[in-house]
Amino acid sequence: MGNADTKLNFRKAIVQLTSKSQPIDASDDAFWEQFWCEHSTTVQDVFALIPSNEVRKVRDVMPTNLATLCYKATERLVRAVDNSCRTQGEQQTVLNCVRLLNRVLPYIFEDAQWKDFFWSSLPAGNEKEEPAAAPLAQSLLNAICDLLFCPDFTVVGLRKSGPEKAEELNSIDSCEYIWEAGVGFAQSPPRNGHMDARRTELLKLLLTCFSETMYRVPNMSDEPNKWIVHFTSADNRHALPLFTSLLNTVCAYDPVGIGVPYNHLLFTDTLEPLVEVCLQILIVTLDHDITSNTSSNSPTGGAQSAQSYSHDDTTIADNLFINYLSRIHRDDDFQFILRGITRLLNNPLVQSYLPNSTKRLHCHQELLVFFWKICDYNKKFLYFVLKSSDVLDILVPILYHLNDSRADQSRVGLMHIGVFILLLLSGERNFGVRLNKPYTATVPMDIPVFTGTHADLLITVFHKIIATGHQRLQPLFDCLLTILVNVSPYLKTLSMVASIKLLHLLEAFSTPWFLYSAPSNHHLVFFLLEIFNNIIQYQFDGNSNLVYTIIRKRQVFHALANLPTDAAGIARCMSNRKGGKLNNSSHGSRSSGREQLQNKEVLPSTSHAEDDSEEDITVRTGQIQIQDRISDEEESDSRSEIIEESMEGSHPALPAEPGTLKVTLLETPDIAQMTERESAHPSSADALAAATPSPVEPNAKSVVGGDGVKSGSSPKGSPSKEQPSPIKRAVAQRGSIRVTPTGTHGSQAKVWQPSPEWVQSWRSKLPLQTIMRLLQVLVPQVEKICIDKGLTDESEILKFLQHGTLVGLLPVPHPILIRKYQANSGTTAWFRTYMWGVIYLRNVDPAIWYDTEVKLFEIQRV
Repeated sequence: MGNADTKLNFRKAIVQLTSKSQPIDASDDAFWEQFWCEHSTTVQDVFALIPSNEVRKVRDVMPTNLATLCYKATERLVRAVDNSCRTQGEQQTVLNCVRLLNRVLPYIFEDAQWKDFFWSSLPAGNEKEEPAAAPLAQSLLNAICDLLFCPDFTVVGLRKSGPEKAEELNSIDSCEYIWEAGVGFAQSPPRNGHMDARRTELLKLLLTCFSETMYRVPNMSDEPNKWIVHFTSADNRHALPLFTSLLNTVCAYDPVGIGVPYNHLLFTDTLEPLVEVCLQILIVTLDHDITSNTSSNSPTGGAQSAQSYSHDDTTIADNLFINYLSRIHRDDDFQFILRGITRLLNNPLVQSYLPNSTKRLHCHQELLVFFWKICDYNKKFLYFVLKSSDVLDILVPILYHLNDSRADQSRVGLMHIGVFILLLLSGERNFGVRLNKPYTATVPMDIPVFTGTHADLLITVFHKIIATGHQRLQPLFDCLLTILVNVSPYLKTLSMVASIKLLHLLEAFSTPWFLYSAPSNHHLVFFLLEIFNNIIQYQFDGNSNLVYTIIRKRQVFHALANLPTDAAGIARCMSNRKGGKLNNSSHGSRSSGREQLQNKEVLPSTSHAEDDSEEDITVRTGQIQIQDRISDEEESDSRSEIIEESMEGSHPALPAEPGTLKVTLLETPDIAQMTERESAHPSSADALAAATPSPVEPNAKSVVGGDGVKSGSSPKGSPSKEQPSPIKRAVAQRGSIRVTPTGTHGSQAKVWQPSPEWVQSWRSKLPLQTIMRLLQVLVPQVEKICIDKGLTDESEILKFLQHGTLVGLLPVPHPILIRKYQANSGTTAWFRTYMWGVIYLRNVDPAIWYDTEVKLFEIQRV
């Protein structure tokens, strides 16, 4: 009954804020105290008792009352810090103020007229000089940071409890009160669920303060966020212990614990919400890089005391969180961070005989962004990850989430971040080498069963994404193939499944009418040919499966070499887009010799989907159209399809549930903007220069996504660098590749036609010499043994290829070139939008930003 009365009084006070005809005097303490004293309203109650329309009404009709409410709540927090927040009543007052500010801050941020409100000073006349001199925002941030290290409130006191023995909060050394052992701190403080919950509420208020970024349009989101600037600067005396506490809390968390089944149903885990908000605070503050890589002085205060952070004159200044992260250098610390991230990333993949007996985390998107940030700011950590097979513990959960999310348009952002991380890792030689480790995990993925390496897993999942993924994933095709190009020189033994998948992709993308349908479609073929060339030139021994598959599918390469370049031939190809098969191989029964070899092939049956318009040209490469074909003695003329058996326990990737919320994302930058070509062996810089103009190796722009022609030339029908292509590829439905005009150039898309000069400009650069030479040498040999021995079993042919050699027969090996990720403004803006979108959707209890007018992105229902 008493609790109901306090809620009623609290509700009456809220109503009075809007109903009074005159502003309420700031000195009327009796009125203002009822908002945070004498009641213990939960955060859910606060959000329920203060409807959004009433917050906006106070803001618009009685702005003075809202301003006074914020002033008084902040003042109350500052006073609690001055009193060291020792009593239970004062602690409850702090929580009430935190919950109230958490509710009203987003509505202040959404109104541009209130932009500078928190950066004004507290009213004069306050007996405390410090709050009067500092902007309101700084007073609020300083108070929150102090309270996060308040003995007996958010941390366990080190000294005897009691008012006479308590430490003064203003002078406390917070480095002694770091929340968890790990980087820079060896002691593991005792756990306390109530303190975990209080930390969580204070951190959520911090996150709300930082969320001012959400109320800026995307092109303004890179402006400095003053809240984050102050929080991560030397003006925050708790910067180092806060960073260390956040980092260690995340990386030390073990949701399974001692492994008691269903323990998460028996006991409330107060640590999981804390870990999630710690992650969100970390990625938000690490995103705020407002300085260049200039030499910096060591920060003052407790920063010098932590030996885990080395001094490096090239680290980023001002943002101490980025500074601290970039200076971590001990292997023990790297191992602690990596083990923590992999433990949490692999949590959703853990299998158990008892259904739902293990706790499942949902913070994998924040973890991936956090991992990206560490690799970006601390290259030593990146090299540490890649120097052992531990990187595969990152790879497998990423591939799991990519495969599981491919049909769900609400998780397109997750697909992007996963692919971006793999692109970053693939730029390092060690990543390709590690992929040769056999894959023995039992993670249930909706992919064909195979026996092979992690490279086979990578290729199989990528094929599944391209063939059956959601339409909005098409901009990632270039990235997916670039990753495969980067690792291809190091792949020692591809399985038959992975080999067939690669040839399926080439067959689908090399269809003449698809190549001629848009100015940049041919780049996909260049990527795939480069993959084959790298493997043949550098890993021929051991890749008999791929060589055999290339021989079986040789007609695809012959067709590429004979693409029509005359106007009549181009027109004929374009007119065939509504029918016909990609597969022109014989369908007759096997007899002997060449016919026998052809009919042993495992061929996809890729049909063309019908279209309704000139602009919507679709190649069916979906899960129904790209199918494996059986190749044994029982094969009939109808060539019955293989039904691929998925891994045990797996579930098909499903589209989003109706009503699922999704966040709009910025356009993915072109692959040419995200990468730059480098030699895999930096010492041979001259090799890189020599390789670029090679007729086998097209110039960077023609491959990576630039003009498609040599620099300085612009053949008729090809878009120039100054005039971007009016057509871009976009997947229109599951299992299709559609060429559609962009919204801004729709009229131009209808008039674009492939010209003979444009086709010749890139066809002449197709790197087919190596493959053609391989076919010239091996096809007659394979045909001969098929005829001589009457082979009907492909294992004999594979055995022959395993012991064969092409030494001295192939063209001179080309230098290994990789496309390393390079930071750019496009991906930076994309990451910021994605990150805040994840935070918006993940904070549902309470729904802090729901029903506010965010401008950084749009919220849509699937």
